[in-house]
Amino acid sequence: MTPTTRTRLVSLEDAPALAALLRSGRDFFAPWEPVRPAEYFTPDGQREVIEALLARHDLGLALPCVILDDDGGVAGRINLDGISRGAFQSCGMGYWVAPDHNGRGLATSAVGEVVRIAFDQLGLHRVEAGTLLHNARSQRVLERNGFSRYGVAPELVRIEGRWQDHVMFQRLNNRWAEPAV
Repeated sequence: MTPTTRTRLVSLEDAPALAALLRSGRDFFAPWEPVRPAEYFTPDGQREVIEALLARHDLGLALPCVILDDDGGVAGRINLDGISRGAFQSCGMGYWVAPDHNGRGLATSAVGEVVRIAFDQLGLHRVEAGTLLHNARSQRVLERNGFSRYGVAPELVRIEGRWQDHVMFQRLNNRWAEPAV
């Protein structure tokens, strides 16, 4: 049996669905997210976010994707960002799944899929992700996908209006090879 594809590149047509998920999950996401302006939760606000992400994608700096549910509908978003080449060959990863889609393994599958893309298609050596200290569910998603905890970054991200520490995780590509010239 072929595994279900959980991600695809985000498109401008996803803006209304993402805005609806973010609006309906606003209270759920609040403890885990930066404070956002009201416009962020609208289709126009999400179109602006998507346009910026796709511009970074066109430059080879990001891979912005949506997470899909079993029916192919949008259930969340997952991004590789800060893609760095040269001696670093690394990126950061962030993701979220709407509250009514939590607990179904969507994030775990999406993280696995995007890490495979990072390693097999983008040729990266390392993917990094951070979680708030108390975000045990997200930490389990990373650990299930072979990420190792390597430290704590003090006051890394401004969440809920205050700088908060993050547990840092990484996954290394042990099959990494120098790109052919």
